[in-house]
Amino acid sequence: MSQMQKQARSAKSHNQSIDNPSVSKKSNDKHYDVIIVGAGASGLYCALTAGRRGRRVLVIDHANKAGKKILMSGGGRCNFTNYFVEPEHFIGTNPHFCKSALSRYPSWEFIGMVEAHQIPYHEREHGQLFCDDSAQDILTMLLDECTAVGVQVKLNTQIDHVQKTDHDKGKRFTLTTSKKLGKKDTPTEGQPVQTRYSCESLVVATGGLSIPTMGATGLGYELAQQFGHTLIATDASLVPFTFTDKTGELIRALAGISLPVIASNERISFKLPVLFTHRGLSGPAMLQLSNYWQTGETISINLLPDVNVTDILLARKQSHPRQLIRTVLAETTNNALPKKLLAALQTHLWDDIKDTELANIKDERLDDLGATLNGWQLKPSGTEGYRTAEVTRGGVKTDEVSSKTMQSNLQEGLYFIGEVLDVTGWLGGYNFQWAWASGFVSGEVV
Repeated sequence: MSQMQKQARSAKSHNQSIDNPSVSKKSNDKHYDVIIVGAGASGLYCALTAGRRGRRVLVIDHANKAGKKILMSGGGRCNFTNYFVEPEHFIGTNPHFCKSALSRYPSWEFIGMVEAHQIPYHEREHGQLFCDDSAQDILTMLLDECTAVGVQVKLNTQIDHVQKTDHDKGKRFTLTTSKKLGKKDTPTEGQPVQTRYSCESLVVATGGLSIPTMGATGLGYELAQQFGHTLIATDASLVPFTFTDKTGELIRALAGISLPVIASNERISFKLPVLFTHRGLSGPAMLQLSNYWQTGETISINLLPDVNVTDILLARKQSHPRQLIRTVLAETTNNALPKKLLAALQTHLWDDIKDTELANIKDERLDDLGATLNGWQLKPSGTEGYRTAEVTRGGVKTDEVSSKTMQSNLQEGLYFIGEVLDVTGWLGGYNFQWAWASGFVSGEVV
């Protein structure tokens, strides 16, 4: 049987389990041990972990398909984790919060599951792991694991109301839900408008605000505030920068060019590729730096990170005084700057002396030019926002959540996992690893 046939059969079985939950449609029994809001990475991993413990688990999501962000991640191949995961690869107001979960569920655990399911994968630079074939392999694995332990997944379902109930027979929370109708759907005559569920443990795994076209909403933050939690201001992160005025025009004219740089601000630097686009600057260097950027700040880009441009220009002025700056930069850097970029920089930075021999250029001007090429100062006008952001920075304040179990310190039985928390990972599989780890430690106790 081909991989495609296996996926089709698996998808069919999942659809059957979703359409025919173990809770009878005629029964009034809508109680579960655990209800998880969100069928993404962290929610599904929490579900399968709790299900393995014999817990009766229901996963609810308003989307028409589970794991949509999993499917689109990594260019459709899902950068599902990283060989090298350390707490310093994550940011948040409490940098220590992620340590416990990451140590209890290291990346090797998830890699083991991937290998057990015989999913082919490969390593790219910086320890990043991707599926050889498709991100669908990861989603199918998670859904298969959920199905194996009796987890129920209910899609196209929106949560209208959540309330705390008296802890009677394991009922701490009551959820009122309704079917989310598509554009072509019409309510069926006699169909109940709303369905109520109760549970002992309620897990909020709703993700953040990034990529609203995938169904991102602020529900998780609303639930957190409902139960008294503080929110750390949210912002789009792992996101390209945008520019206006002449700088924006220059960048747009260079769309498609990519080269390795050192991108930095006052707090951190990354030696990674940058990509010029029609909208601004993207590529790994920019996405990583966006995690640490605040509106109005200047960023620095070293366009020639392997050479000291000032030293080269001054040395060539002595040894080859009749050379031009563009010739020196091409020869001494082995054409590290693409020709189109070099020509644009010349127009932008030294147009008045582009045909002047080095001997006739003051040392101070060469020094300034070298400093600029080794530290181009740019002030982004903003970012592309949640529309293209890979993650949401900020979220539920982690000081109000147990780092060992993800349970709320303010409301027993309430848990927050994954991106909804104020934990944001670097680009490179770290946010998925946080999803697996936080899902695991909560799934062990819910």
